[in-house]
Amino acid sequence: MTRETIGLRLAEQLYAAERAIDVALAEAATLTAMLPEARRDAYLSATVAQSAFSASAASVAALASARGELAAAHRVLGALAKSLGLEALASGPVDKPDDERPGPGYCRPVEVNEK
Repeated sequence: MTRETIGLRLAEQLYAAERAIDVALAEAATLTAMLPEARRDAYLSATVAQSAFSASAASVAALASARGELAAAHRVLGALAKSLGLEALASGPVDKPDDERPGPGYCRPVEVNEK
Protein backbone atom coordinates (compact mmCIF):
# COMPACT_ATOMS: atom_id res chain seq x y z
CA MET A 1 0.00 0.00 0.00
CA THR A 2 1.41 3.40 -0.97
CA ARG A 3 1.55 6.50 1.21
CA GLU A 4 -1.01 8.09 -1.11
CA THR A 5 -3.45 5.24 -0.54
CA ILE A 6 -2.89 5.32 3.21
CA GLY A 7 -3.31 9.09 3.23
CA LEU A 8 -6.52 8.89 1.22
CA ARG A 9 -7.98 6.29 3.58
CA LEU A 10 -7.05 8.42 6.60
CA ALA A 11 -8.51 11.54 4.97
CA GLU A 12 -11.79 9.78 4.22
CA GLN A 13 -12.04 8.54 7.81
CA LEU A 14 -11.16 11.97 9.18
CA TYR A 15 -13.96 13.56 7.14
CA ALA A 16 -16.37 10.86 8.31
CA ALA A 17 -15.42 11.53 11.94
CA GLU A 18 -15.85 15.28 11.45
CA ARG A 19 -19.30 14.78 9.91
CA ALA A 20 -20.31 12.46 12.77
CA ILE A 21 -19.23 14.97 15.41
CA ASP A 22 -21.10 17.76 13.62
CA VAL A 23 -24.28 15.66 13.45
CA ALA A 24 -23.99 14.62 17.11
CA LEU A 25 -23.35 18.22 18.14
CA ALA A 26 -26.37 19.49 16.20
CA GLU A 27 -28.65 16.78 17.60
CA ALA A 28 -27.49 17.34 21.19
CA ALA A 29 -27.91 21.10 20.81
CA THR A 30 -31.43 20.61 19.44
CA LEU A 31 -32.32 18.40 22.39
CA THR A 32 -30.92 20.94 24.83
CA ALA A 33 -32.87 23.73 23.15
CA MET A 34 -36.10 21.69 23.35
CA LEU A 35 -35.85 20.92 27.07
CA PRO A 36 -37.03 24.27 28.53
CA GLU A 37 -40.15 24.30 26.37
CA ALA A 38 -40.86 20.63 27.09
CA ARG A 39 -40.51 21.29 30.82
CA ARG A 40 -42.91 24.20 30.59
CA ASP A 41 -45.41 22.26 28.45
CA ALA A 42 -45.34 19.35 30.93
CA TYR A 43 -45.98 21.76 33.85
CA LEU A 44 -42.79 20.70 35.62
CA SER A 45 -40.87 22.89 38.02
CA ALA A 46 -37.62 24.31 36.69
CA THR A 47 -35.83 22.63 39.58
CA VAL A 48 -37.17 19.20 38.55
CA ALA A 49 -35.84 19.42 35.02
CA GLN A 50 -32.62 21.30 35.78
CA SER A 51 -30.49 18.17 36.15
CA ALA A 52 -31.60 16.91 32.71
CA PHE A 53 -30.95 20.33 31.16
CA SER A 54 -27.52 20.58 32.80
CA ALA A 55 -26.54 17.09 31.63
CA SER A 56 -27.70 17.79 28.08
CA ALA A 57 -25.90 21.14 28.00
CA ALA A 58 -22.75 19.43 29.29
CA SER A 59 -22.97 16.96 26.41
CA VAL A 60 -23.05 19.88 23.97
CA ALA A 61 -19.96 21.36 25.61
CA ALA A 62 -18.18 17.99 25.50
CA LEU A 63 -19.00 17.52 21.82
CA ALA A 64 -17.82 21.07 21.05
CA SER A 65 -14.54 20.26 22.79
CA ALA A 66 -14.25 16.96 20.88
CA ARG A 67 -14.88 18.85 17.63
CA GLY A 68 -12.02 21.20 18.49
CA GLU A 69 -9.68 18.30 19.22
CA LEU A 70 -10.58 16.66 15.93
CA ALA A 71 -9.95 19.95 14.13
CA ALA A 72 -6.51 20.06 15.78
CA ALA A 73 -5.81 16.51 14.59
CA HIS A 74 -6.92 17.59 11.11
CA ARG A 75 -4.41 20.45 11.10
CA VAL A 76 -1.59 18.14 12.24
CA LEU A 77 -2.44 15.50 9.64
CA GLY A 78 -2.68 18.20 6.96
CA ALA A 79 0.77 19.47 7.84
CA LEU A 80 2.13 15.92 7.80
CA ALA A 81 0.57 15.24 4.41
CA LYS A 82 2.11 18.42 3.05
CA SER A 83 5.55 17.53 4.44
CA LEU A 84 5.30 14.12 2.75
CA GLY A 85 4.41 15.68 -0.59
CA LEU A 86 0.76 14.65 -0.42
CA GLU A 87 -0.69 18.14 -0.85
CA ALA A 88 -3.66 16.84 -2.85
CA LEU A 89 -4.79 14.89 0.20
CA ALA A 90 -4.34 17.90 2.44
CA SER A 91 -6.88 19.94 0.47
CA GLY A 92 -9.89 17.82 1.35
CA PRO A 93 -13.47 18.13 0.15
CA VAL A 94 -14.14 21.63 1.49
CA ASP A 95 -12.33 24.94 1.62
CA LYS A 96 -10.10 25.55 4.63
CA PRO A 97 -9.56 28.91 6.38
CA ASP A 98 -6.12 29.38 4.79
CA ASP A 99 -7.20 28.30 1.29
CA GLU A 100 -7.86 30.67 -1.56
CA ARG A 101 -11.61 30.75 -1.89
CA PRO A 102 -12.60 30.07 -5.51
CA GLY A 103 -16.33 30.19 -4.74
CA PRO A 104 -19.21 28.26 -3.19
CA GLY A 105 -19.35 24.56 -3.92
CA TYR A 106 -15.83 24.37 -5.32
CA CYS A 107 -14.05 21.13 -4.57
CA ARG A 108 -10.53 20.41 -5.70
CA PRO A 109 -10.10 16.88 -7.06
CA VAL A 110 -8.01 14.50 -5.02
CA GLU A 111 -5.50 12.59 -7.07
CA VAL A 112 -4.13 9.28 -5.88
CA ASN A 113 -1.17 7.80 -7.70
CA GLU A 114 -0.93 4.06 -7.05
CA LYS A 115 2.57 2.67 -7.34
